[in-house]
Amino acid sequence: MDEIVHEFLVESYENLDQLDQDLVALESDPSSRALLSSIFRTVHTIKGTSGFLGFGNLEKVSHVGESLLSELRDGERVMDPQVADVLLALVDTLRAILAKVEAGAGDDVDVETMVAQIVAVQEGRAPAEQSAAEEPVAVSPADPAPVEPDAAVDPGPEPERTETDAPVAPVAVKPASVQAPPEPTTSTVPAAAPKHEEIELPGRNAADGSIRVDVDLLDSLVRQVGELVLVRNQFDRIAGAGEDQETKRSAQRLSLIASELQEGVMRTRMQPIEHVWSKMPRIVRDLAKMLGREVRVEMTGGDTELDRSLLEAVKDPLTHLVRNAVDHGIEAPDQRRAVGKASQGLVSLRAYHSNGQVVVEITDDGAGIDPEKVGRSAVSKGLRSANEIAAMSSSEVLDLLFLPGFSTAAKVTNVSGRGVGMDVVRTNIEAIGGSVDVESSVGKGTTWRMRIPLTLAIMPALTVTCCGSVYAIPQVSLLELVALGGQDTRIEHVGTAPVFRLRGTLLPLVSLAEVLDLAPESAGRVIAVVEADDQRFGVIVDRVLNMEEIVVKGLASRLKQIGMYSGATVLGDGGVALILDLPAIARRVLSTEIAELAKVRRQTTVQAAKATHQVLVVAAGDRRVAIPLSAVTRLERIRTDRIEQVGTREVLQYRGALVPLVRLDRVLGAVGGPTGDELDVVVYTRGGRSIAMAVSEILDIVEDDARLHSDIDDHGLVGSTVLDQRVTELLDVRSAVRAADAGFFDDDPDDPDAPDGLTDRAAFDDDLLAGVR
Repeated sequence: MDEIVHEFLVESYENLDQLDQDLVALESDPSSRALLSSIFRTVHTIKGTSGFLGFGNLEKVSHVGESLLSELRDGERVMDPQVADVLLALVDTLRAILAKVEAGAGDDVDVETMVAQIVAVQEGRAPAEQSAAEEPVAVSPADPAPVEPDAAVDPGPEPERTETDAPVAPVAVKPASVQAPPEPTTSTVPAAAPKHEEIELPGRNAADGSIRVDVDLLDSLVRQVGELVLVRNQFDRIAGAGEDQETKRSAQRLSLIASELQEGVMRTRMQPIEHVWSKMPRIVRDLAKMLGREVRVEMTGGDTELDRSLLEAVKDPLTHLVRNAVDHGIEAPDQRRAVGKASQGLVSLRAYHSNGQVVVEITDDGAGIDPEKVGRSAVSKGLRSANEIAAMSSSEVLDLLFLPGFSTAAKVTNVSGRGVGMDVVRTNIEAIGGSVDVESSVGKGTTWRMRIPLTLAIMPALTVTCCGSVYAIPQVSLLELVALGGQDTRIEHVGTAPVFRLRGTLLPLVSLAEVLDLAPESAGRVIAVVEADDQRFGVIVDRVLNMEEIVVKGLASRLKQIGMYSGATVLGDGGVALILDLPAIARRVLSTEIAELAKVRRQTTVQAAKATHQVLVVAAGDRRVAIPLSAVTRLERIRTDRIEQVGTREVLQYRGALVPLVRLDRVLGAVGGPTGDELDVVVYTRGGRSIAMAVSEILDIVEDDARLHSDIDDHGLVGSTVLDQRVTELLDVRSAVRAADAGFFDDDPDDPDAPDGLTDRAAFDDDLLAGVR
């Protein structure tokens, strides 16, 4: 709110200064319709904004002044000295009230005298005809003598009264000065102290803290700073190659000054994104009303700043995405209620800084986007084949929404359905070095995400060489650099796609020489690990030169058509380097490699999930044994006197049935079985039949990775592993169950009803090999 009030004060002070000039000019040309319209609009603006901000007195006096101006504009009254006096006094009163507001005292000022003067002029009375009973203008506490109302209508002692009233607050002095008979030479002069030494210099107001600068001038300054940065880079290179310490110190000083100047000039072009957002609530309201929907808007991060040129570039894409969220995303109220949602939908706009970029998200809580529907639509329009759609992931299918001519709308309306829009959104955003993507969850909503650079003029970049040419990689996309050895074994292939094993993960590789169709002079020696459009990959280059700030220059149309470059820059030695467009390279070159690698990663993830499971660790005599948790139905502690005999077998009466009991220490040939009056028992149940496995102690439940198993085993085991830094044997649950109840399983070792974890040795070997693969 303080920010809004400050902007209001700055604008109002400027408007009042213009009012002074316009009113004086209007006296010379009373019939000027242009001046009257300009004055009326200015007072009307102050009145409307003051009412919005809750400044009642300011609104009241502005409203009365607006009524008088309306009569002048409509030709009901002519401009004469008396009207000019009272309007100039109105301007002074407005300025005094604004000063009070700026000082934090609000607009608690007596405006009745000013209002009465304007009303008197409207009614054709001279201001002197006011009733003596009317409350005079408030006197400053510094003056103990009250001002008599009649003194204001006596033109004789005016100079003395003016001197006496010098300490009176501005809102009191200005109206009093216009109550003298209408003499243009004196009546329009505001009251002031007669002696020069008694005049107090006015304080600095909000308008004095800012100035208006032409945008073309700012653009010229940015261009000049860009040229200065280029000269700075050249000077740094010259100083670095020489041995003169004085030159090096001068180069460092120039670099510091140029950086500070660059930062200051770039800041003058930065504007909050709320300047663009301010129109969105109206757009959403009108569109929702036309479509018969209920939608509210929430905006977060409106103070996030962008270069003004970028703000202009994102205005249309942002508008289209918001309209798309209301049209395609938010359902009709009855449809929302039918699925348990509130009848009123939500469209939220969020902006924030991330990795040197501004991220703008447009989210709706609507029906979401069904990838299957998108795929069918793409096939029906001939944009993709059914086989291509089947091989795509959900995110790749949703990316088809940005194709030209694509639309999922059932019919063409004046809002959507022609397939024009999303491709233009992506084109416009990529034209400024940004990117746009979409995430959606069916039934929950959709998020459109734009990533925009902070500025297009100057940016830090890494310069590299490839096949004798120099290229620039934007620092915002650079993650790390990896040096390659002569025969680096970490480079492998997934299908035909090269990948690099970096800290246990597979990184897709792109050879810059192959991408640009260049003849490599030697094998690349460095991998620049970059990230673009949420895809991390490595760019193989010959050599890394330097990290420096570069000035972005536009490309000719022919170079733009190549689609691999986002701009060019002039280097310190006068040479030219092309700036790589990494998002475009990722989309054009890595589509097959990323899809292949994603398939391998999904397989690896599934295998890892299969290989990892929870186990129950128990003690069986002097042995530590792991039992798959899927083979554990219950854990019980029973008294040993509950154990009975049936022939040569031990049994328990458990939940109304006789349950066979097997002692794991005897099955495994362990030394020192359970002792005492109580016994820990692991119960396994399947198909209405149960068995109980007696153990010495129940220790813990832990995660077990089958890929770490050893094939060292023994009777009743399927292998061994290390859990909690101790060797633990893996129980062959099937053999243990058969030891308790030989008929528990049928004779088929691959029983499909057997639960996870109940596996024989051959099946375990298959799982182990799959984990290794």
